[in-house]
Amino acid sequence: MIFYDCATAPNPRRARMVIVEKGLMPETHEISIADNAQLTPEFLAVNPRGTVPVLVTDTGTVLAENLGIAAYLDAAYPEPNLMGRTPDEKGLVMMWNAIAEAQFAQPVAEALRNGNPRMKGRALTGPANFDQIPELAERGLVRADMFYDVLEERLQQSEWLALPDRMTFADISAFVFVQFARVIKKRIPEANAASWAWHDRIAARPSGQA
Repeated sequence: MIFYDCATAPNPRRARMVIVEKGLMPETHEISIADNAQLTPEFLAVNPRGTVPVLVTDTGTVLAENLGIAAYLDAAYPEPNLMGRTPDEKGLVMMWNAIAEAQFAQPVAEALRNGNPRMKGRALTGPANFDQIPELAERGLVRADMFYDVLEERLQQSEWLALPDRMTFADISAFVFVQFARVIKKRIPEANAASWAWHDRIAARPSGQA
């Protein structure tokens, strides 16, 4: 396998954490977003959409989305299970991962890309340039706060986000987004004890340091 990573970006970190949880050591290439390495002809030949992460499997299949990468790795290397074993578990993992992406990752990205002057003209990832929309930045900050309430309510009911007994890909996604939210100066509220306990459990794992 060949893994195209970027050490500073949240989405590659999600795939990287899955790889660490599985105990794998693929050939890895660092793609520096800061240097626009994702837009070079060499990388666009691998992924024409110009985004990371990318995993090229041993059979040559190119997987350029986190869900595809996680699904492939969970099928190819079943333990530890991260995507659910039963139909109910699989549904819960996908549901909570979708909640984390839509209700938190997207608002954080909107706040960052539409509010940071250094990203002028780069409001969306990929090869095309888009102007910033300040109203999206403002909305993103409000929505980020709303997600912390959702997270705390769920974690008061369950030690882990999707399943009660173990960490899954949904936890990985939410954890990475929570840590990345520092770029918009949003962090878990101090009073959210269940969320902090969950965060610290993941941070203490080898994958949490990846």
